[in-house]
Amino acid sequence: MSRQQLQSPVSSPRLLASAIGVAITAGSAGQMVFAAEKTDAKAQGNTISLDATSINAEAQEATSYNVEKASSPKYTAPLVDTPRSVTVIPQQVLKDTGALNMQDALRTVPGITFGAGEGGNPQGDRPFIRGFDAQGDTYLDGVRDTGSQSREILAVESIEVSKGPNSAIGGRGAAGGSINMVSKRAHLGDSLDGGFTWGSDQTQRYTFDGNYQFTDTAAGRLNLMSHESNVAGRDSVDYDRWGIAPSVAFGLGTDTRVNLDYYHLESNDTPDSGIPYSIPVAGSAARTKSNPDTPDDGGDSSNFYGLDGRDFRKGRTDTATIAIEHDLNDALTVKNTLRHGSSMQDYILTQPDDSKGNVNNGSVWRRANTRVSNTDTTTNQTDLFGDVYIAGFKNSFATGIELSHEKSQKSSYSVDTDTTPGGNPVTTNCSPALIGAPSGYNCTSLSNPNPSDPWNGAISRNYAGTDTSSTTRALYVFDTLELSQQWLVNMGLRYDHFDTKYKTYNAAGATVVTNGNASKGKDTSEFITGQFGVVYKPAENGSIYASYATSATPPGNTLGEGQEGNPLGGTPDRTGNLLSSDMEPETTKNYEIGTKWDLLNDRLSLTADIFRTEKDNARVQVDTTSYENAGKTRVQGIELSASGKITDKWQVFAGYAYMDSEQVDGGPLGAANDGNELPNTPKNSASLWTTYQVTPKLTVGGGAFYVDDVFGSVANTTMVDDYVRYDAMVAYKLTKNVDLQLNVQNLTDETYYDKAFSTHFANQAAGRTALLSTNFHF
Repeated sequence: MSRQQLQSPVSSPRLLASAIGVAITAGSAGQMVFAAEKTDAKAQGNTISLDATSINAEAQEATSYNVEKASSPKYTAPLVDTPRSVTVIPQQVLKDTGALNMQDALRTVPGITFGAGEGGNPQGDRPFIRGFDAQGDTYLDGVRDTGSQSREILAVESIEVSKGPNSAIGGRGAAGGSINMVSKRAHLGDSLDGGFTWGSDQTQRYTFDGNYQFTDTAAGRLNLMSHESNVAGRDSVDYDRWGIAPSVAFGLGTDTRVNLDYYHLESNDTPDSGIPYSIPVAGSAARTKSNPDTPDDGGDSSNFYGLDGRDFRKGRTDTATIAIEHDLNDALTVKNTLRHGSSMQDYILTQPDDSKGNVNNGSVWRRANTRVSNTDTTTNQTDLFGDVYIAGFKNSFATGIELSHEKSQKSSYSVDTDTTPGGNPVTTNCSPALIGAPSGYNCTSLSNPNPSDPWNGAISRNYAGTDTSSTTRALYVFDTLELSQQWLVNMGLRYDHFDTKYKTYNAAGATVVTNGNASKGKDTSEFITGQFGVVYKPAENGSIYASYATSATPPGNTLGEGQEGNPLGGTPDRTGNLLSSDMEPETTKNYEIGTKWDLLNDRLSLTADIFRTEKDNARVQVDTTSYENAGKTRVQGIELSASGKITDKWQVFAGYAYMDSEQVDGGPLGAANDGNELPNTPKNSASLWTTYQVTPKLTVGGGAFYVDDVFGSVANTTMVDDYVRYDAMVAYKLTKNVDLQLNVQNLTDETYYDKAFSTHFANQAAGRTALLSTNFHF
């Protein structure tokens, strides 16, 4: 069965690369004709800061690694005066490190790891922040970006990582922190950036970023991207994606500004099936914490256990945004953001399953994980922010209302592994004798799998599935109160009303009934979350702070798009009515003490903090069908960071995190794991990226990234080893308009694993990868 027969109707235009090339050429000519840059006298005072890159900033400032303020008005003070750990990855770091997606970018932030997905827990970005799953805690320009996906950075200006519980800022979830991606938007002035990257493993990437000012107050911007590549050190794996992101702005430099933005991304990949964990021979002792299983590639790290003729992964993301911003006066601004977004995933992924026989006997079961899911989100967010004086004290505040509706539809494929009509499918054993044809190629060799095996099982669309929907209504307020030049108080409070419901149905669309019980459920959660911090400034460029923050994670938080599923509980209902959940939101609180300093004339930022995060009311399973709020986990540690310029020519972006994690109480069924470390939570992690401008035209750089051992499960019976990865970069300016950049990632060709699943397998990272980019700037 060919791969193409299974794909849903998502296009993959191969001519986009040529179109981008034509656009670059045409845009370049246009810039030569229209060389005089348009400016507006009023624009300077009304420029909207986009983190590291202010649209009217000097060129020198645009290349800085140091960022003074987050993009969201909910952060009511500069970062140096914000009493929580916030890391901003600016555009220049994204460019210098050769980052191509969100996971690449977040490698530079210690304390973040990634978990693997399969079928129930979907493929896509699954970050863990301070040991807590943040799969549903990604935002785009301050609005929740629902739906599992693999995020590109084609239209991303910067990425903001907030650590510690912050439901007060973002809403439900965010137990360990959140990630906000800041978009590239239209701005005053004309500019053109384009380029192409050719690299090892047949990498071809083309990008175009053009901004054109139509009138004194209106401009348009267009970002395009086409990407194709294999993966270094991995057989059969390939990525193919393209995207377009237009942006139009009106009223720039005036009191009323309107932004219209759209984002479209399509992908068509052969997904990596990962490497199976080694397991004991049948009949021997089970996995243990003292001797956890680690991935076993059979002696060849390039082994791919999937099937070229069966495996595929397609994705599509569309996001449309209308933002209107009006200055009521010099000190107050009101902004309304209306967004509708949808994301789709469609895949059949081979999981190298260790449960059908013995990996240590040299065989692997090719288990098919499948998913077809669509998530739609409509959000309206209204904000009022600015400065007011009350009783002689300055208050920098932000307040707002959020209304949103989200809906997720999840179904799958039926994969019949029985290739002999009337026979028995291979479901109980995968012995070496069954490798290859005797099993219909459902069993393969650990040491020598063949992705081109002629698997000829049957595949059909399975329309049975689950629909989950939610409605959020929220009010929030934030304030930084200046008691004096030395003392600040930072406060935030948010109220959420979160309704969610789900229905499981069969292929005919009828609600599934098991033992007379309808598979439906609903939950209504109301919760208040907050943050409070005190900041002492011994000097204008430094601060010492203490803070407390909370978060709440209600049942149905990820709409079935994460590991959680729908643990909504309730009394069985034989009439088909929705079951009312008796589950309470999980609650997380964080205590943090830290200090921040801007040194060397504000060119270099240094931070340090000590934190303790505790999750209470954690949902734990008490039997096969019931959950209770009985669990407790804890993570505590320290963090250090440095970003900015040490000298005019030497930049650094570095950090270190130590995390001591523990499951304190796992409930009745999880008590055996009490005292264990949390999965995907390394004790030590560190990153260092630095560049040096050797001459006005030549810049060299390099980095090292370390992650300690990581357990895949809370039982601590599966693990991936620690690793150090080294990268290097050299850039050369041929002319003021053209430059070359060479990135070599994983310089030593280290074999390591960057995603650990709780059972069965771990994902292997790419080997040595060389990327040569030619970039044009006008």
